[in-house]
Amino acid sequence: MTTASDAVELDVQLDRSSPVPLYHQLAVALEAAIQDGRLRPGDRLENELALTGRLGLARPTARQAIQELVRKGLLVRKRGVGTQVVGAPVRRDMKFSSLHDDLALSGRAPSTELLERTTGTAAELGVDDALDAAEGLVRLRRLRRADGDPLAIMTNYLPDRFTVTDADLVERGLYATLRAQGVAFAIAHQTIGARLLEPEEAALLGEDVPAAAVTMERLVYDDTGRLVELGRHVYRASQYTVQTSLVV
Repeated sequence: MTTASDAVELDVQLDRSSPVPLYHQLAVALEAAIQDGRLRPGDRLENELALTGRLGLARPTARQAIQELVRKGLLVRKRGVGTQVVGAPVRRDMKFSSLHDDLALSGRAPSTELLERTTGTAAELGVDDALDAAEGLVRLRRLRRADGDPLAIMTNYLPDRFTVTDADLVERGLYATLRAQGVAFAIAHQTIGARLLEPEEAALLGEDVPAAAVTMERLVYDDTGRLVELGRHVYRASQYTVQTSLVV
């Protein structure tokens, strides 16, 4: 098992007859190793001198490849430590799904910490901009981790007709819990945005301020037209992206 203090020597095959630049070939090889687990979060790469000597590359070539992955959030440079693997960011399709389930399906280990449980009306909880002011709600604020690393702060407002226990939130996704209570999801309105993390959010997510966040607001209704959920979530932009397919 490789420790964070060991430099990993990755077997990289470069095609010098290819029109693809060598720096990009190296970047692709390193990214593939991160995606398939040969390079794991915390692993340290060889220093540039050792890497270029072993692969027969110029140092600027290796530096450009590494910088490409630093920009993608897959690698980080640390003074006195070197270049370390951060881990593959979570990429989610634009669809109606649970983050818990998406992480599990992608081979990541989801875990949840309940930060807050509060009851009140939409007006009392400060969401009467989106919901009827008199709607009775339960606010659940959770920290979601992937493979032990903080990924998202998830704030959900549920009608108080639902019963969701702390154990439900830790053991499975919110939508699976609601389906078990007979909820038939019918329609969801979702908005994706971006902003800077607040200092308290950054501390929970392990980011240094200023740091960017991906935001998501989702309003969900059942097949009778009743409100099921208002979700307002904040994700680490360094570790989370949303993708969609376009028909052209």
